[in-house]
Amino acid sequence: MTPLTLGAGGFVVLLFMMATRIPIGLAMLVVGAVGMVLITGPMGILNGLKTLPYEHFSSHTLSIIPLFLLMGQFAARAGLSRAMFQAANDWLGHRRGGLAMSTIGACGAFGAICGSSLATAATMTQVALPEMERQGYRGSLATGALAAGGTLGILIPPLCGAGYLCHPRRTEH
Repeated sequence: MTPLTLGAGGFVVLLFMMATRIPIGLAMLVVGAVGMVLITGPMGILNGLKTLPYEHFSSHTLSIIPLFLLMGQFAARAGLSRAMFQAANDWLGHRRGGLAMSTIGACGAFGAICGSSLATAATMTQVALPEMERQGYRGSLATGALAAGGTLGILIPPLCGAGYLCHPRRTEH
C-alpha cells in the first residue's frame, strides 16, 4: 500500500469516525496510531514513546509561555492594557458593537507590543470581559471577540523587536 493511499484511507476513516460522533481527539489518536503501526510496525510506536516525551518537554520554548503571561500580568497591573482598551473604546465605543470592536483593537495594540497570542488573550480578558459583561454583551460574543483579538498577538510583529519603539531614529548630519 502506498503512503498516498494509506493517507487518503486514514482521512476517510477519520471523517467516518467524526460523523459517528466519536470525539475528534480520540479519532485522530486511533487513526494516527493505526497509520504509524502500518508504516513503521509496532516497534516504531514503542520507540517513539520512549524518546518523544523528553524531546517535547525539554524544549526551551515551553519556558517562554509563563514569562509571556507574567509580562501580561505586569502590563495589566501597571494599567497599560486598561489604557489601550480605554483609548480604543473612545474611538469606537459610540458605534453599535463598538465595545467588541474596541476589544479587538486593544488586542491588536497589545499584540504589537508583546507578540504573544496567549499573553494578549489572557491580559485583555482581565480588562475587557468584565466591561463587556457590565454593558450587557452575551458571553459568546464577548469571548469570541477576545479569542479573535487574541490571535492578533502572533500576527502582528512586536514593534520593539523591529526597532520601532525601542530605539529612536538617528539622523545623520
